[in-house]
Amino acid sequence: MKKGIVSTIIMFSCALVGAQTSITPEVLKQLEGSYTGTPAEKALRNAISNVGIAKMAINQENAGAKDKHFGIEIKNTGITDQKSSGRCWLFTGLNVLRGRAMKKLDTKDFVLSQCYLFFYDQLEKSNLFLQGIIDTREQPVDSEMVRWLFQHPLSDGGTYTGVADLATKYGVIPADIMPETYVSNSTSEFCGHLKRKLREFGITLREKSEAGMSEKQLQALKVEQLGTVYKMLVMAYGVPPTQFTWNDKTYTPQEFFKAYCIEDGEDLNKDYVMLMNDPSRPYNKVYEIDYDRHVYDGHNWLYVNLPIEEVESIAIASLKDSSQIYFSCDVNKFLDRTTGIADLKNFDYGSLLGTTFGMNKKQRIQTFDSGSTHAMTLMAVDLDGAGKAKKWKVENSWGSSSGANGYIIMTDEWFREYMFRIVANRKYCPASVLNLLKQKPVRLPAWDPMFSEED
Repeated sequence: MKKGIVSTIIMFSCALVGAQTSITPEVLKQLEGSYTGTPAEKALRNAISNVGIAKMAINQENAGAKDKHFGIEIKNTGITDQKSSGRCWLFTGLNVLRGRAMKKLDTKDFVLSQCYLFFYDQLEKSNLFLQGIIDTREQPVDSEMVRWLFQHPLSDGGTYTGVADLATKYGVIPADIMPETYVSNSTSEFCGHLKRKLREFGITLREKSEAGMSEKQLQALKVEQLGTVYKMLVMAYGVPPTQFTWNDKTYTPQEFFKAYCIEDGEDLNKDYVMLMNDPSRPYNKVYEIDYDRHVYDGHNWLYVNLPIEEVESIAIASLKDSSQIYFSCDVNKFLDRTTGIADLKNFDYGSLLGTTFGMNKKQRIQTFDSGSTHAMTLMAVDLDGAGKAKKWKVENSWGSSSGANGYIIMTDEWFREYMFRIVANRKYCPASVLNLLKQKPVRLPAWDPMFSEED
């Protein structure tokens, strides 16, 4: 018996030695044969190395004039520009609120201050991080949660829940009251310094806790640390007003928000629902991402996962009622930035590179090949005779010189593959979807792949 076991082990070991686990000279020779160097291959190689893949992959068979008519379109004016910042989530949310304010103010030239609300976003995220350090002070520094906190003390990205919580808590103001600064238009350098300071504060809180400081004392120390953060934010973004005069009337930011951006009794959290199309998870389930919020006492990102057909139906109902939608997607996939058209037929990478790319949406999500990267304002849809979407249009925040005068047009085929979430008023959701919200959410950790801030 023992001899048989030994023989098996020896045979298994030999099999491992003989198994192809490395690129040996023999394997390399075989691989080298996959490129034969034909004149066509050499021509392609030369063109790609000098022109680039994207330009070489442009599909000329799909380069004709595109239909830009939309049967259902919410008109808007004044494209905004987030410039070199990751604030698309904030621009998108404020663009939706801006549309409401423009109607009430009866004007076509109005923008809400992104800098104002971003100031408080960074302050609140700083508190979220520092309080998270206090909450996890008894966990080892190399625990998954503590490591995640120190890896992500703060960012300039975000989601709809951030807009809802921040606007509700701090209000909004016109852009000319607190305009953009150089730093708000190019956030990475300052954010790097702020993150470094927050990590330093976090280590200090943990060390003080280990030395015996009570939770109450840690809270007091945290407030002192936030004083430093506040001063740094003032240097970068300016002093946020607590009261201002605009068009000969005096407002607090909260008063302006309630007067022009929401209806009486409206709640940007309770009255709206985030809808996701994520085929890598079961549909008709509610998910909540732990610690995915902007404000410590605010709301985690909570969404209902639905088949794409249901998401589209709700989006169409909203647009038909002249209600713009917070929308996010994997924006750079098959987007022609020159024309502003997102179409799966824009680029033929397979023919250029001599292969195929066959993963479906579920597989792309599972392998981290695709996920939500950018938020925009969904404002138009064109329907066929059966009432199904043919194409969609969004207001972007990359300036009016980007794409189609600042807008992006998406074919429905593209929409279904690379759209990830929308935020719609509950009144546009059927009872079947609203009933799903009664279930206990599936709680996902902060490092889950679906924790992806739009930037």
